[in-house]
Amino acid sequence: MIKKKLTAVRDWMEDGLRSLLGQITPDGRIIIILVMLFVFGAGSIYMTVSSIYNMGKKSGQEMQIEHIKRLELEHTQKADSINQINRFDYE
Repeated sequence: MIKKKLTAVRDWMEDGLRSLLGQITPDGRIIIILVMLFVFGAGSIYMTVSSIYNMGKKSGQEMQIEHIKRLELEHTQKADSINQINRFDYE
């Protein structure tokens, strides 16, 4: 049921676009495609450059890099079969 509705919406959109773009000459279509290519390409480059530029601003200056602290594990076993460490507990 959902698949039929999605197919109907897709067909409706396709028919609408074909009726709008069907009246344009082939040279006009190429010009529209090239203009869209340049506009979307420029927008993409602008967003990428502005994101890289703003990365070090505001919250980026507050961020500090720390070394990872060593995790102290509890030793529940007195002897390990892999690491033979001489630990003598005389108590």
